[in-house]
Amino acid sequence: MALSLDRSPFAFIADHPWAYPALEALHVLGIALLVGNLVALELRVWGRAPELPVVALARLSLSIAVVGFSLAAASGLLMFASQPGDLLANRAFTIKMGLVACAGINAALFHARDGLRKLDRWARAQTALSLGLWIAVMICGRWIAYR
Repeated sequence: MALSLDRSPFAFIADHPWAYPALEALHVLGIALLVGNLVALELRVWGRAPELPVVALARLSLSIAVVGFSLAAASGLLMFASQPGDLLANRAFTIKMGLVACAGINAALFHARDGLRKLDRWARAQTALSLGLWIAVMICGRWIAYR
């Protein structure tokens, strides 16, 4: 028997009076941990607080950012599972997922070229791109409810 995208086995999440709002709250918390820590590290890459060692700050910021991303991804997957058909048909959702993929590729390229040790023009450009992508992800996330 094929699974219909019309009614997910996780539909109870969307129907429950507090499950979906609780997942949304966890999703926002995850995004806050992710983006807040990336901004702190990006400000250091841009030359702010030069007294802070970049590698030590990165170790702290990126570990918290990974926790935030994991929380946002897990809660987001559960929200998606509750209404996959609606979300796949939502242009804001598909754009958001594309932007998340771009942010991941940008982060992988940043670390592959050792941007934290170089702190050059490319590192600053990549961190600015990262911030722009995550802001766009958040905007698309809000638009999902209105599309």
